[in-house]
Amino acid sequence: MQSGITASQELLDAFKELVSNPSQRGIIAGISSESLVHKHTLPALGNFDSDLAQLDDILKDNEPAYVILRRYEPSPSAQADCFVAVTYVPDAANVRQKMLFASTRNTLLRELGTDKFKENIFATMKTELTAEGFQRHDAHEAKPAPLTEEERLLKEVRDLEAEASRGTSARKSHVSSGISFPLSPEAEFALKTLSSATAHNLVQLYIDTEKETLELERCESVNAPSLAQAISDSSPRYSFFVFHHTYEDQESSPIVFIYTCPPSSKIKERMVYASSRSSIISVAENAGLIISKKLEAASPSEITLELLMDEFHPKEQTKTSFSRPKRPGRR
Repeated sequence: MQSGITASQELLDAFKELVSNPSQRGIIAGISSESLVHKHTLPALGNFDSDLAQLDDILKDNEPAYVILRRYEPSPSAQADCFVAVTYVPDAANVRQKMLFASTRNTLLRELGTDKFKENIFATMKTELTAEGFQRHDAHEAKPAPLTEEERLLKEVRDLEAEASRGTSARKSHVSSGISFPLSPEAEFALKTLSSATAHNLVQLYIDTEKETLELERCESVNAPSLAQAISDSSPRYSFFVFHHTYEDQESSPIVFIYTCPPSSKIKERMVYASSRSSIISVAENAGLIISKKLEAASPSEITLELLMDEFHPKEQTKTSFSRPKRPGRR
């Protein structure tokens, strides 16, 4: 998903000068008035590692930027493929700026020429843009095969999803910190009344990226076998479901948090939802919900009655016992 922003002529000229002038180490670019603009030029004062020290005074702790650096010797077949593009999006930046820079970086690379770049890196801290930071990056990457831009973006989505959950689809999820969105009044009321409500046992939320809020998708009563049909199969959703059921003559109504993210979802959606699902848990708990299980699935069809029962009442595996052979009798 692209933002519609284009590169200014000033930025194109600055990059052209960088390509042709080895006395320059790199340039800093930003977004202003719906355009990608040139902000700063870095001279080549020494080698790559030592020149990185210039970034500490230029980059801000709460303001995203694009950093383009000359890092490699150009290959004989392509005399300009020696640059690394860094999308620097600090954690302290506001959500709108984070989304804007993330959705525009493909435009930056395309307009400057993707063939000019050997690497495309996403960074959130200035320490990642030091000599030590690049060493850690190189060790982590371990020189993988070159990826297309779409493959790189998909990899980042998967890394982000893996950070918040070490399980696979329809497994229990591990929640970590992430982007936080405020609840709309309707969504807040639905969550606060879920535990005691008799008219509904499902609250489903979605992220309105324009308003930067968590909105109420639906609030209704469904039974477990029909739950999958109540969840979108085309876009990510957060669902809170009161699982009314009976097991061994005991009735119970635990609350289950379910994060679904269909493979057909837009990449930008997957990034936002994956980085926000930890905060929605905290928001719901602050609203008074006691969440017994946290599940995730690629497709709503994976959320079945059998799955829910197995999560709360796992079947005991019967062990096969082997009889010891009888001792031979005495002759």
